[in-house]
Amino acid sequence: MSRDDGILSRSLRDRIETIAFGAIQWPWLLRSLRGGSRTEKAALLQRLGLSEDALPNLGSWKADTRFLMHIADAVEVLRPQVVVELGCGASSLIIAKSLSLHGGGPLISYDQHANFTAATGSWLAGHGLAADMRHAPLGTPPGDWPGLWYQLEDVPAAIDLLVIDGAPWALHPLVRGAAESLFPRLSDKAMILLDDAARPGERLVVRRWRQRWPAMRFDHDRRGAKGTLIGRWRQAA
Repeated sequence: MSRDDGILSRSLRDRIETIAFGAIQWPWLLRSLRGGSRTEKAALLQRLGLSEDALPNLGSWKADTRFLMHIADAVEVLRPQVVVELGCGASSLIIAKSLSLHGGGPLISYDQHANFTAATGSWLAGHGLAADMRHAPLGTPPGDWPGLWYQLEDVPAAIDLLVIDGAPWALHPLVRGAAESLFPRLSDKAMILLDDAARPGERLVVRRWRQRWPAMRFDHDRRGAKGTLIGRWRQAA
């Protein structure tokens, strides 16, 4: 594949469906430009002991404050021994800092952009934090999911927290559904956090997940600019 975003390799059907969803989901995209209030952002940074300028402007394609708060809550409660993140960025900083405060294990973060992955690792190092940042090119998705998906290598056998903030919807509105390929690796106490859960594409993804994974419970927190899906095994929830 000549380009790491893989856009040239998408099928004509994928492109048509992406354009169609883009036409109907513009209200959600417009709302996502707001990343949360300054008060919420300041409270999150103070809670984690980060400086006021630690986070860039949130919103748009970046995680919003509510999603980042869910991450901090999950790490504090679960004390995860392994965190896997799909799509790095502001969430990587919050995960790494939360793990440092609550005695958790490593963060393994995958992203399709090699330069951005390296830059995020350097950004974390500047805050005295570390993570296993991995470049995962896009390629053939698993199962019957459309679009393209991360070509993941050396995925841990047991995952306690799975944070899904990629791949981008521009590849296909249902692209993040392929994250279910990691569900068999979730530990008994594991939690899933899916960003952008209010978008039409993600709603269809969750509907399919509920059908395919009856042993899991999926709850939708509609607060925040984008919405967050929280998934857990029913026995743990």
